[in-house]
Amino acid sequence: MKAVWYEAFGPAAEVLTVGALPDPVPGPGEVLVRLRASGVNPSDVKLRAGARAGAVMAWPRIVPHSDGAGVIEAVGAGVDSARIGDRVWIWNGGWQRQFGTAAELIALPAEQAVRLPEAAGFAEGACLGIPAMTAWHAVFADGPVAGKTVLVTGGAGTVGRYACQMAALGGARVIATVSSAEKAAHSTAAEWVNYRDSDVAGAVIEMTGGEGVDRIVEIDFAANQAASLALLKPGGVIATYASASQMRPVLDFYPFMFKNVTLRMILVYLLDPATRRRGEAQLTEWLEAGALSHAVVPGGGLADCAAAHEMVEAGTKLGTAVMEWGG
Repeated sequence: MKAVWYEAFGPAAEVLTVGALPDPVPGPGEVLVRLRASGVNPSDVKLRAGARAGAVMAWPRIVPHSDGAGVIEAVGAGVDSARIGDRVWIWNGGWQRQFGTAAELIALPAEQAVRLPEAAGFAEGACLGIPAMTAWHAVFADGPVAGKTVLVTGGAGTVGRYACQMAALGGARVIATVSSAEKAAHSTAAEWVNYRDSDVAGAVIEMTGGEGVDRIVEIDFAANQAASLALLKPGGVIATYASASQMRPVLDFYPFMFKNVTLRMILVYLLDPATRRRGEAQLTEWLEAGALSHAVVPGGGLADCAAAHEMVEAGTKLGTAVMEWGG
């Protein structure tokens, strides 16, 4: 099979190799998926770069990427052969595994290949594992949002854009923070605040008639901690999936405590099976109904993997970089 791999950490153009690897064979409880698309997420890029302190290569050769989509071509022992031919999307393809989705084929546990409704293309399916599932869990981990007000910081981001849509589909009033009118339109949120030229806390308090918001889907906990405290209602929830501005933020503990705030850390890779099944079912329902829009940024094919990584690193795209190939 054709695949992309790296054997050392470093810049994409220097360490990513495109070539041929042996076809994988599905083991017991596994499926073999002929991939048609692979999503390139920031976590994939950071892993390839060895960005984490003390990072070491877990295997001598790594095929990157966790997200992808394709068609089940074969099954291992214990898996219903009726699944052959199913269109599927992949989660955790490259999470703590040697062989991810930057390849024509992947063998992995059957539950990690989820049915992809005909209404969604393979490129859209390659956006679901990390961005969409992170957004779903951030919005709904603490229960329904109908009648609540949800603030999505970074509403034009890959996770934020899905979160804006999902919260609205769940019956919430959605307010997004963005850095321009263009990004506000991209976010899909009906209400928004430009964080570059506005006091976010003051603006949101005014927009909500002094009440504030029930929940925050947070892209940078450290950078927004003070504003979050000011605009979150007592008993509110902050569901945060990043804190890039400060990796070890100082927690303003007592102000949070006296507001009875729930601080939820989101790491989509570690969702428990029951929660993941609920998320998959909800995504399937929305996909079948055509209720979600997807921001796919073309990332070329397997041969263009280095360029796709560099595009993600540049941080200027609006959407998820997706590599596609096949008929």
